[in-house]
Amino acid sequence: MSVAKSEVIQVAAGIIERNGRYLITRRKSGVHLAGLWEFPGGKREAGESLECCLRRELREELGIEIENVARLSSVQHEYPEKRVELHFFTCSISGGELRALGCDDYRWVPPDEFDQYEFPPADRPILDLLKRSSA
Repeated sequence: MSVAKSEVIQVAAGIIERNGRYLITRRKSGVHLAGLWEFPGGKREAGESLECCLRRELREELGIEIENVARLSSVQHEYPEKRVELHFFTCSISGGELRALGCDDYRWVPPDEFDQYEFPPADRPILDLLKRSSA
């Protein structure tokens, strides 16, 4: 079943920084925006808070638990086939073993290298924010 274009898909994403580098993941093949890099997270399920969504997605995608979750920014973006509202949260890893479970790969990247990776258009405002704050 396709999503009605008027429906906004809510997404929670984690901004995890370690030693001046941010954790990014590559989207699996066969999904919307396959092969692009993004901040880890995913779609909110019905009845789920954004923070619970983020915790669940990072557990499923990367095998990690998080703490110190704080809202950073929200972005709305309209793709030709869907509308998304991205909610970015800063957080830190509190447990688990980081591994690519629900993504093709992950990397720790400093903001001045973000341009070497292809991100979805909706991520541009947060990439710019992180670059400015690290300058």
